[in-house]
Amino acid sequence: MIDSNAIERLSTGIKGFDQVARGGLPRGRSTLVAGTAGSGKTLFAVEFLARGILDSGEAGVFVSFEETAEGIRRNAASLGFPIEQWERQGKWVFVDASLEVTGEEPIVGAFDFGGLVARIGHAVRQVGAARVSVDSLGAVFVRFAEPAIVRYELYRIGSVLEQLGVTSIITSERISEYGEVSRYGVEEFVLDNVIILRNSLANRRRRRTVEIVKFRGAAHRTGEWLFTIDPRDGIVFLPLAFLASDMSTSSLARVSSGNTELDEMCGGGFFRDALVLMSGPAGSGKTLTSLTFTAAGVTGGERCVLCTFDESRGQLARNAVGWGMDIGAMEESGLLRTMCAYPEVASVEDHFLRIRRVIEEFKPSRLVVDTLSALERIASPRTLLDFVIALSAVARQHQCTTLLTSAPSGQSAPRLTSVSTAEITGLTDVTISLRHLETAGEIQRAIAVLQARGSARDHRIRHVTIDHNGMHIGERVYGAAHLLAYDATLPPGSEDLRSGE
Repeated sequence: MIDSNAIERLSTGIKGFDQVARGGLPRGRSTLVAGTAGSGKTLFAVEFLARGILDSGEAGVFVSFEETAEGIRRNAASLGFPIEQWERQGKWVFVDASLEVTGEEPIVGAFDFGGLVARIGHAVRQVGAARVSVDSLGAVFVRFAEPAIVRYELYRIGSVLEQLGVTSIITSERISEYGEVSRYGVEEFVLDNVIILRNSLANRRRRRTVEIVKFRGAAHRTGEWLFTIDPRDGIVFLPLAFLASDMSTSSLARVSSGNTELDEMCGGGFFRDALVLMSGPAGSGKTLTSLTFTAAGVTGGERCVLCTFDESRGQLARNAVGWGMDIGAMEESGLLRTMCAYPEVASVEDHFLRIRRVIEEFKPSRLVVDTLSALERIASPRTLLDFVIALSAVARQHQCTTLLTSAPSGQSAPRLTSVSTAEITGLTDVTISLRHLETAGEIQRAIAVLQARGSARDHRIRHVTIDHNGMHIGERVYGAAHLLAYDATLPPGSEDLRSGE
């Protein structure tokens, strides 16, 4: 077996991809990037060169069989890649083969690969290129009727690129998301490295993922990894793009939830960089707690972001007034930004990018997301978990205390709880459960702190009342025989919380 450590890597610079690839692409080799229409092949090829220039000062050559050089310049400019400027500086060269393959009739041998190879070699030597992107071979291979010819010509291109000492990306089309790796069934056998980009449709939503099929002789992560396309940052892989941040230190400072009794139950409030999850059914007090947490931050002169997926801006402000809180005044103070959007208006990945941008630009000390459960309408549990992992990494990096709320997935089935909530609980520093109790013919509220890492929490279930002044946490609950709690996700060792004893 080849020692993977002996294979030198080249960082692509694409956010999160190098973590999937465990260090980047094998240097000096050609990598096939295959995908269906809209999967991001051309952008991957463009950004591979752009990041080489921006991050490492490495010149690049872009060989285009389909789109014209002008079209690529225009599209790349929308992402902030000044290709025309790089061309003037001798950092980027186009080998525009698009005009040579415009004929529609398949003519065997009509395309001169020998001439193309010479042009690529000249361009590489002209600027001292370290990277080459070829996009896309399918446009020319469709002119060849025999797979054997396709295989020979692809081997010829790959060999020449390796002889030139460049690291290259070669894109190719696929017919389906989960069928053959490539259109002709030979490309993946000729090249040492194969990456698949997917743009699959599930529940009427598109979801982009990457899978590294093989890096011959080099280690890489397996399985599919979520990515999105950010208008500002290009391709971004979730959550890996945000897990490399330095989080070696944790804050020992405490912040108040805005409720004195809840602070006491959590051992003196939340740590500054804590991730707090509060779950409970409708009407149990989640939104009130979120507003109280936000108001406490604004009162203390802290910047806060309140993101809701369940209510409009008007509904949120109206509900806050009922508890004596003025959302408008907090916004006018410059200390609060509200983000109100229903989940269906964007993908989960795009919602994350919006929140991340606000965190980086506004630099809040507190963040509220109310509720995660609303996002389950448009996302799988795995995607939602990636959202939370990425969000928590960004928030911790900025020392931002984050409060997430979640509701049970089945209001008519008391023992059903969101699967995502069970997995997310393992990521949180503090887990709070709000619940309903049936006592003497009345529905009452109760609260329990299930987890508070690094703190001496209150193990009791306690009564909760809500009035126009807010939430009040009272005495311990005794003998709760009929617990209407969606508590299937209680962590191990918390069984005693079911009865309040």
